Amino acid sequence: MTAVSPLPPSYRAGWIHYTNVAPILDPLVLPPSVTAITGVPTRMNGALLRGEVDIANISVAEFIRHADRLAALPDFSVSVLGQVYSVNLFHTRPLPQLRRIALTSQSAASVALLEVLLRERGLSPELTRAEGEAQALLAQGFDGVLRIGDSALREWYGVAGPLTPEVSMTRLPHQRGGICVTDLSEEWYRLTGHPFVFAVWAFQKDAPPPPELLQAMRDARRQGIGQLGDISQRHAHKLSLPERVVQHYLWNFRYHLEGPDQRGLNEFAARMLPGHAPLEFLPW
Repeated sequence: MTAVSPLPPSYRAGWIHYTNVAPILDPLVLPPSVTAITGVPTRMNGALLRGEVDIANISVAEFIRHADRLAALPDFSVSVLGQVYSVNLFHTRPLPQLRRIALTSQSAASVALLEVLLRERGLSPELTRAEGEAQALLAQGFDGVLRIGDSALREWYGVAGPLTPEVSMTRLPHQRGGICVTDLSEEWYRLTGHPFVFAVWAFQKDAPPPPELLQAMRDARRQGIGQLGDISQRHAHKLSLPERVVQHYLWNFRYHLEGPDQRGLNEFAARMLPGHAPLEFLPW
C-alpha cells in the first residue's frame, strides 16, 4: 500500500478588515494554500507575534517595536497624507487643557501617535484605557476620547455632518455642540509634512508569504481601487453613512508604500522608539 503524503500546512493570514482596507481585502481571492481569520488590530498584532498567523496587516507601532522579529511587504500600507477621518480625538477642552483622555485598546498605532503628538506639544494628560462611544465617555468625565476605525468615522460624521451636495467634505466643521474633533493624521502632517503610515503587512522573518499570495493581493488592490464606487456603496450601507462620505474616505488612502510613506514611517519610528531595530522589507 502506497503511503499518502500529508497535505502541506496552510499559510495563515490575519486580516484586520476595517472599511479602510476594503479596496484590498474585499476583492481578494486567497490561493488554496492560504487560510485567513479576521479580528481587531490588537488581536491580530498578538496573533502574529505569538505565531498563530504568519502574516497580518498590523499596527505600524507593533511593527516598529518588534522589528527584530518582523519584516513587511515592500509595497503595501495603509497611509494617509492629511486627514484620515477615522483616527480622532474627541474633546471638550482645548488640547493644552486636557486632563484625562480615554484610550481605545483596539489600536496600538493610534495610541502611539497620540503619545508622540502630546509629547511634541509638551502635554502630559492622564491616559486611561476605556471603551465606549465618544459622547458616552465624555459624559462620564473624560475630557478627551481617542476613537478609531469605522466607529470613529461614524462618530466624526455625527459631529461634522450632514454633508450636503454643495459642500466639500474637507470643509465640514470639526466642532459642534461643545465637542471638538482633532484628526491625528492631520496633526502629524502639520508637525512633519509627511504621510502617516497606520499599518503595514508584516510577517515573521522566517515565514515570508508565498509568491501566489503576494500576487493575489496586488491583483485585488488593482481591482479594488478600480471599483471604489461599488465598494463605497456597499460599505456606506453597512456603516449607515452617505456613499459620498465613504467614497471620499477610501480614495483618501495610500495603499502602496512609496517614498513619501517610507519617509513618514521612518520619521515616526524615530520619534516613537529611538534606537529601534532596523525596519526590514521583503525584497521586490
